[in-house]
Amino acid sequence: MWRLRRAAVACEVCQSLVKHSSRMRGSSPLQKLHLVSRSIYHSRHPTLKFQRPHQRTSFQQFSSLTNFPLRKLKLCPVKYGYQPHRNFWPARLAARLLKLRYLILGSAVGGGYTAKKTFDQWKDMIPDFSDYKWIVPDIVWEIDEYIDFEKIRKALPNSEDLAKLAPDLDKIVESLSLLKDFFTTGSPGETAFRATDHGSESDKPYRKVSDKEKIDQLQEELLHTQLKYQRILERLEKENKELRKLVLQKDDKGIHHRKLKKSLIDMYSEVLDVLSDYDASYNTQDHLPRVVVVGDQSAGKTSVLEMIAQARIFPRGSGEMMTRSPVKVTLSEGPHHVALFKDSSREFDLTKEEDLAALRHEIELRMRKNVKEGCTVSPETISLNVKGPGLQRMVLVDLPGVINTVTSGMAPDTKETIFSISKAYMQNPNAIILCIQDGSVDAERSIVTDLVSQMDPHGRRTIFVLTKVDLAEKNVASPSRIQQIIEGKLFPMKALGYFAVVTGKGNSSESIEAIREYEEEFFQNSKLLKTSMLKAHQVTTRNLSLAVSDCFWKMVRESVEQQADSFKATRFNLETEWKNNYPRLRELDRNELFEKAKNEILDEVISLSQVTPKHWEEILQQSLWERVSTHVIENIYLPAAQTMNSGTFNTTVDIKLKQWTDKQLPNKAVEVAWETLQEEFSRFMTEPKGKEHDDIFDKLKEAVKEESIKRHKWNDFAEDSLRVIQHNALEDRSISDKQQWDAAIFFMEEALQARLRDTENAIENMIGPDWKKRWLYWKNRTQEQCVHNETKNELEKMLKCNEEHPAYLASDEITTVRKNLESRGVEVDPSLIKDTWHQVYRRHFLKTALNHCNLCRRGFYYYQRHFVDSELECNDVVLFWRIQRMLAITANTLRQQLTNTEVRRLEKNVKEVLEDFAEDSEKKVKLLTGKRVQLAEDLKKVREIQEKLDAFIEALHQEK
Repeated sequence: MWRLRRAAVACEVCQSLVKHSSRMRGSSPLQKLHLVSRSIYHSRHPTLKFQRPHQRTSFQQFSSLTNFPLRKLKLCPVKYGYQPHRNFWPARLAARLLKLRYLILGSAVGGGYTAKKTFDQWKDMIPDFSDYKWIVPDIVWEIDEYIDFEKIRKALPNSEDLAKLAPDLDKIVESLSLLKDFFTTGSPGETAFRATDHGSESDKPYRKVSDKEKIDQLQEELLHTQLKYQRILERLEKENKELRKLVLQKDDKGIHHRKLKKSLIDMYSEVLDVLSDYDASYNTQDHLPRVVVVGDQSAGKTSVLEMIAQARIFPRGSGEMMTRSPVKVTLSEGPHHVALFKDSSREFDLTKEEDLAALRHEIELRMRKNVKEGCTVSPETISLNVKGPGLQRMVLVDLPGVINTVTSGMAPDTKETIFSISKAYMQNPNAIILCIQDGSVDAERSIVTDLVSQMDPHGRRTIFVLTKVDLAEKNVASPSRIQQIIEGKLFPMKALGYFAVVTGKGNSSESIEAIREYEEEFFQNSKLLKTSMLKAHQVTTRNLSLAVSDCFWKMVRESVEQQADSFKATRFNLETEWKNNYPRLRELDRNELFEKAKNEILDEVISLSQVTPKHWEEILQQSLWERVSTHVIENIYLPAAQTMNSGTFNTTVDIKLKQWTDKQLPNKAVEVAWETLQEEFSRFMTEPKGKEHDDIFDKLKEAVKEESIKRHKWNDFAEDSLRVIQHNALEDRSISDKQQWDAAIFFMEEALQARLRDTENAIENMIGPDWKKRWLYWKNRTQEQCVHNETKNELEKMLKCNEEHPAYLASDEITTVRKNLESRGVEVDPSLIKDTWHQVYRRHFLKTALNHCNLCRRGFYYYQRHFVDSELECNDVVLFWRIQRMLAITANTLRQQLTNTEVRRLEKNVKEVLEDFAEDSEKKVKLLTGKRVQLAEDLKKVREIQEKLDAFIEALHQEK
């Protein structure tokens, strides 16, 4: 009996402890715990485990207490009046105090054990920071040199002393048991029965609840638990994001300034950039994974991508096509939320609105630049990198929205072009297709689902995303229709997963944080979740980004090594082809060939400065005389020679020389100098260099020469200074010595003989071949040539009669010649007589002038005496000496301008042209062509791709 009573007391004590501990556990709210502690605590919290609540009915059916009949218990007689237990109020007070002490000490011991266990779990969750030991200053590792920890340890009490301070729990339990015996009013059987009976009464309300209400209650409880777990997970991720940001910032600054390695996603993005420029002409196609974002126009695909990137980075328009070319977005983790283009060093801070606006404007400008004239969309890709803390690492490609009708302002082939661009990206067997469908419109209006089902009929790499679910739930009359869409039953397409997201309220000024809060709030209150049409993991863009990232990296790991092997085989084939076709040449790609050609062209320009002054002056003088000789002979010498005396001759010459110098001569001289520079430059550029000559540069050199000459302009002040010099040279009549006199006569004879040859050729063409050519070459004269010949013979007879005949025929002389010819049966026209006379008299005059030159060879003595008391006058020799001296002085002046100024300016123009060509890839492709160039280009790109792939695969294995 004593043992039964003691067991009953122990049972009541245990029950009180359980009730007390449950009250304490319920009184500690979850929100007040630390995030890490909260995560550990909730792993044991009953609301986080998907368990069905205990039902009392089942407990009664299988309880052993119901198998025995209830016996009547003997109750102690109740005595009225004086109650014995009231005399023990001090004992009752002592029991209460001992009970309170026991509870405090028990809580302390249990709390210490729980704290130690929590600390161990927390310690296991903390990541390994051994790689970041360099962040901690060196003084921390040397702190034991400054603090004596041994002395502190000896000053602290040991474990035995601490154990003496702790109370004896066994004695406390015995005391409580003894005290409980005094206050027990019933038997243990009564207590057990009372507890069982109370439990049966508490089970009565559960029997009245229907099964439907139970299911609804369980679903509500499950949804509440899921959302609560989701919020806890988001808070933990937010804290992890902040911690990662701090670590990355410290790592970015670097106490020891160590060089950081590129992240995996950056290395992978570089591989894709190189592949985008590679022409797959050797059966090696780009099969590396990407996340291809496709959807109908205005379906919200750009908004989904912005939610994944956590920034409003794309230009927006209401109903207007904004995505005009593919945009490759590489998401990676970094300490700061920034964006930058592949070909630019400028970073856009995505936390600042002005930088976001500038980024959107830059993307829009690049899209419009890519779109050619007469087109609406372009297949050229814009490459953008977005970094930030907490971003999922992946590569996404935003494509232009698929349209059904071409509207006004669009190119007629816009629809077909968008389809071809989308198919080109989706036909990659390793591309992940993110199919975006607008949930607020009828599913039958969707175009993209048919396209996706054609490219991926089995749905092995497709993820379906239903956007604008808030509008869909509000407007759609049948909620089950949304369930059919999200489960893939309404469309013929199949998918790996189905997601539902909300991308804001339709306001373009909404921030990403506001959209996220709105999305979370919507799904917390959505009937789609409450009625289990959607699962918790199928909603929010956050869950979508996690799922897409996991699928992306899974696809990358499965396909990257196979792609690397295919490029190794391609590289071997290209190297073998090069060795067989070009065994003695280096493998120079287009850029390297351009640099080689650039150096050769600059060397040839520099060689212009090495041309001797004598060579320059000879070329300039000869070219200038060829340009002005006709004017000197026809317009200056011949009109002056028709005068009767020397005074009139000199006057006519001076006037005509002055007019010529003021208006034409300086301009002609500059033109001659510029043409001479061009000819010399072209000669250096095009002349073969023997065995070292490479004809692959001929097109490039010709284009550089033409463009440089087009840009080059002679100095404007050259004509003014040259005019003064030429005017002074022509005014000088003083021939200093006999050598200059003889040189002038030689120059005059050459000029007159050249004109005489030209005149003789003109007469021969006019009258036809002479008797020798007719006999030797079997040639005959035409009727017109015979008429000209008869006219010539008649005019020569006239000149023989009067050798000093003037240059023009009188009208009576023309009539006489015509009648003489008519008497011989030759009908002539007066104009034909005049034309024939011009050539006949010109030949007669030039022959007379050449005879006069021979006479003037000994006329230098008379020139010194100014032709006083002499019948010999050689003023024409003085004229040609003045012309010759002017040519020499002009050539010397032009040579100085060439060597001092113009060659350097031409070299500068050539450098500018080469720099412009270096930046114009299309120009280089056009000018440097051939099988050799293309083979070297492919070989270089394949090697670069293979090296980057190998480095990426190595880093991928190291991360594992």
